[in-house]
Amino acid sequence: MSRSSESHAGLPAQPPPSARQTAVPVQSCGSASGRAPSGPCGPAGLNAASAAGAEAALLECFGSRRWAKRLADHRPYPDLDALLAAADEACYDLSPTDRAEALAAEAAPGLPPDAPRSAHLALAAAHAAYECRFGHVFVICLDGFGPAEHPDQVLAGIRARLGHDPEQERVVTADEMRRLARGRIIELVSSQ
Repeated sequence: MSRSSESHAGLPAQPPPSARQTAVPVQSCGSASGRAPSGPCGPAGLNAASAAGAEAALLECFGSRRWAKRLADHRPYPDLDALLAAADEACYDLSPTDRAEALAAEAAPGLPPDAPRSAHLALAAAHAAYECRFGHVFVICLDGFGPAEHPDQVLAGIRARLGHDPEQERVVTADEMRRLARGRIIELVSSQ
């Protein structure tokens, strides 16, 4: 499973057209494109879904099978706050292997296809430097930033985080992934 860059930065991706498209919503990392993770609607819909259906929907929110299974297994959730708290706790309890699995499901933030070629090249170079240094894609959740600010925030984020040591970046990446998962869950339960 590979997520589009919109899940990270609200920016259209060039790579895989079949990837799930999400962007930064009003509150969190939701959908400007109108597409939400497929699945049940609202916490009640998630609670009523089959175990496999709930797990599949949650896996679209965060690419760790262990995380998705844990959340599906702990249903029912009385409300969104309880679901988000459980999601946060599950993120904090992930092993390095689980985090690597979730990161492997992510795609690097991109630019709109009509952006200048020089901008595409600059972003590609920044992503390459980041991936070379840390061994995984750059992820960022852009809560509070409008779509016009996303490219600058992504580039600034990469540049700033390239200065981190690997342990510091591991902590920052884990927090960004947790924030992305929260936004996707909010989108999932409020879709349709």
